[in-house]
Amino acid sequence: MNAEIREKAEAWLSPTFDNTTQEAVKKMMNDNPEELNESFYKNLEFGTGGMRGIMGVGTNRINKYTLGKNTQGLSDYLKKSFPGETVKVAIAYDCRNNSKELAQVVADVFSANDIKVFLFSDLRPTPELSFAVKHLDCHCGIVLTASHNPPEYNGYKVYWQDGGQLVPPQDSEIVKVIESLDYDAVNFSAKKEHITYIDKDVDQAFIEASLANGSFPELAKHRDAVTIVFTPLHGTSVTIIPDVLEQAGYKNVHVVEEQRKPDGNFPTVKSPNPEEPEALKMALDLAEEKNADIVIGTDPDCDRLGIAVRDNSGKLVLLNGNQTMVVMTDFLLKRYFDQNTPKGNEFIGSTIVSTPMMEVLAKSYDLECKLGLTGFKWIAKMIKDHPKQHFIGGGEESFGYMVGDFVRDKDAVTATLLACEIVTQAKSEGSSFYKKLQDLYVKHGFYKEDLTSLVKKGISGAEEIKQIMIDLRENPLSTVNGERVVQIDDYASSKSLKISTGESSSIDIPKSNVLIYHTDQGSRIAARPSGTEPKIKFYISVHEPAKDLESLPQVEQKLDQKIAGIRKDLGL
Repeated sequence: MNAEIREKAEAWLSPTFDNTTQEAVKKMMNDNPEELNESFYKNLEFGTGGMRGIMGVGTNRINKYTLGKNTQGLSDYLKKSFPGETVKVAIAYDCRNNSKELAQVVADVFSANDIKVFLFSDLRPTPELSFAVKHLDCHCGIVLTASHNPPEYNGYKVYWQDGGQLVPPQDSEIVKVIESLDYDAVNFSAKKEHITYIDKDVDQAFIEASLANGSFPELAKHRDAVTIVFTPLHGTSVTIIPDVLEQAGYKNVHVVEEQRKPDGNFPTVKSPNPEEPEALKMALDLAEEKNADIVIGTDPDCDRLGIAVRDNSGKLVLLNGNQTMVVMTDFLLKRYFDQNTPKGNEFIGSTIVSTPMMEVLAKSYDLECKLGLTGFKWIAKMIKDHPKQHFIGGGEESFGYMVGDFVRDKDAVTATLLACEIVTQAKSEGSSFYKKLQDLYVKHGFYKEDLTSLVKKGISGAEEIKQIMIDLRENPLSTVNGERVVQIDDYASSKSLKISTGESSSIDIPKSNVLIYHTDQGSRIAARPSGTEPKIKFYISVHEPAKDLESLPQVEQKLDQKIAGIRKDLGL
C-alpha cells in the first residue's frame, strides 16, 4: 500500500471522525486495500458540474466529512467576501440516497458559522435552487445531486449570487480555502435558529416565472388538442412539472406511474438518464397506448430532458439534445423577432462541443451565438459578463436547455413547458415538432452529431484517459475517413493551429482539456474527458446541404456513413 494513502487513511482513525467511520476505514485496511486506495488516493475535485463521487468513507468519497469540509471552507470564504453582511444561503437536494441527510449536514455547518440558511423542506429540482438563490437574495446556493450518475453517487454543486454555478477564478479560490483546512476545523454544531425551511411559496414563484418565460397566451385555445406523456424517472421533477403543465392549461398529461415515486435506487431503469433510449421505454409504451403527441423524460435533478415526438409517418422517434435545442431556439427567436424590434444586442448561447447549427441559426437571424465550455455555468457567465445584452435562450448537446435568464442553469421544467408549446403551435398549424426540425435542415443544412463515451474507472482508468489525450496531441491525426484535417483547436493550450500554414492563433475561452479537429469537408471531432464521470467523450459533427424535404433520407444516409467512417478511423 502506498505510504501516503495509508497516512491519509490513518488520519481518519482519530476522534475527529465518528466510530462508524473509523470502523469502516479499519475494515478496508484489513480486508480491502484496493478499495482503500480508491477511497483515499485523492481528494474529490470540482468538475464540470460541481463535485460528484461515490458515497462512502474517504477523501475521494461523498460523506458528511468531505461535504462538511467543503461547507466550512465555503463559509469562511463567504464571510470574508461579504464582511458586515448577513450572509444567506439556499440549499436543495434531489431524490438520491442520503441526499436529505447530507443536505441537513450542510445546513448545520453553515448555521454553525452564523450563516442564514434557507433549506427546502423536501426534494426539489436543481433549476428551482438556481431560481431561489436570486429570488431570496442569497449570496450562495448548494444543491445535493449527482445528476444522472448511477445510484451509488451523490454530489455537491455550488451557485453564486447570480444563480449561476461557480466559475474560475472563484472556484479555485474556494478550493484553496477548503484544502487549507483540516477536518477538525469543521464546525458541525448547528444553530437551528439560523435555519428556515422553505417550500410552497418559492415553488409558486418559480412556477409563475416558468410560465412567464415558457408559455405563450395565444396558444391557450389549442392546448386541449395535445396529449403529453411525462416521466420523472424516479426524480425530483414530479414535485413541479405536473403543476406547471396544469397551470399552463394542459389537461391531457399522463405520468408514468411506475416511475412517479422518487427513488434513489432508480428501480425501473439501468440508468436514470434521458439521453439513454432505454430510460424512456415505459414512457414510449404509455405514449402508444394514449396516442400521445410528445414524450418527455427528465433526469433525477430535473435539469436535463429527453424528448420523443411523432415523425411524418406517425412513429415516435427520440430526438437528441442538439436537435431539441435547435428547434427550441428557432421557435424562441422567431417569436421574439415577430413581437420585438431587434436592438442589436440579442444573443443565444451554446458550447464548443454542441452542434455548429446553433451558430448557423444565429447568423440567419443576424445575432450572436456565444460559445463556451461544456456546462451551463459558462452560459450563465455569458449573461453575467454581458449585462447590456439580451439573452434569449441556449443549450448544449447533453440534453440541457435554458429559456431566458430567470434561471441560470439548464432547466428541464421550463424546457418541458416550451417543448409542449412548440408541439401545440405546430399541431394547430397542421405541422409537427419533427417537421419543424426538417424544415430547419432544408433551410440551413442537415447537421448530424454522434457521441461516444469510453468508460475508464478508477486510478488505472484515469491514467488511460490521460494517455489518450496525450496521444491525440503528440501524434495528431492528419486525415479522418479520407477527410483532411485542416485545423486543430487545443483548449488546454488556448491555441488554434491551421495545418496548411502552421499559423497559430489564440482561443479566447478559458483553458480546458478539450481537443477539436476540423476537416476540409466541415466535419468536426472533439475529444473531452468528462469533468464529473470516469469517461472520455468523443463528439462527431458532420453536415451536408439538403435541397428539399424529399432528399433528407438520402442526405442522412450519407451523414451516417461519414460518422461510421470517422468512428472506425478513431477506433471507437
